Amino acid sequence: MTELKRILHVEDDPSIRMVAGIALEKVGKLEVLSCESGQMALEKAVGFDPQVLLLDVMMPQMDGPATLLRLREILDVDSRLVLFMTAKVQQKEIDEYLAIGAFGVIIKPFDPMTLARQIQEHWKNFHQSRSG
Repeated sequence: MTELKRILHVEDDPSIRMVAGIALEKVGKLEVLSCESGQMALEKAVGFDPQVLLLDVMMPQMDGPATLLRLREILDVDSRLVLFMTAKVQQKEIDEYLAIGAFGVIIKPFDPMTLARQIQEHWKNFHQSRSG
């Protein structure tokens, strides 16, 4: 299994973006590209070559699911771990996220001290599911 190093985080709320960035960089020792919109993610994703796409579900202009669909046009998304971050976690909603290609969901509000560990766990499970 490849070591997890790079995460593309797309979140429109500046305070959540900042907290998640600090949590992933300082606690998780990961390289994070934080984008404030789906459009910004589309502009920067290829050059960054993320291993994980961590997408907020509810954003103005282009929400997380729409961002994922657009990222599919420019990245091999199937080879990357896709996680949605949201407070909307009814089973029906989670099923919709999984149906469009997400591997899992990080529930908001999240614990900054365990966010990196949660993502690492998804990373491990993602690779196990692909090799088995």
